[in-house]
Amino acid sequence: MSKKIYDNHNRWRNKTVAFRVSAEEDLHLEALVKLTGLTKQDYIIRRLLCRDVVVQGNPRVYKALRDQLAAVLDELRRIEAGKDVDDELLDTIRMIATIMNGMQEDFAYGK
Repeated sequence: MSKKIYDNHNRWRNKTVAFRVSAEEDLHLEALVKLTGLTKQDYIIRRLLCRDVVVQGNPRVYKALRDQLAAVLDELRRIEAGKDVDDELLDTIRMIATIMNGMQEDFAYGK
């Protein structure tokens, strides 16, 4: 029998949960996961269990923020006077704003 592999909290995760998403939902989920710096598994588990998603700043998160801000800017340039704003874009903007506010607080308190 193979050796059991435990996670960081000494849990043996041997159950698989799977579900289907649309291509659009997958892109949105991938963007949100990249902004957090978490693995997709950790992000989904935290969201499903209504736990806080705490973003730890690192170069990968910074790059994801930069790329998402560039994509948001492109979308905003495409939109005329606030027309045709989809909910996914608004969700992405809210998440970026939340992360940036948290980074600003950390910087202000010298963390």
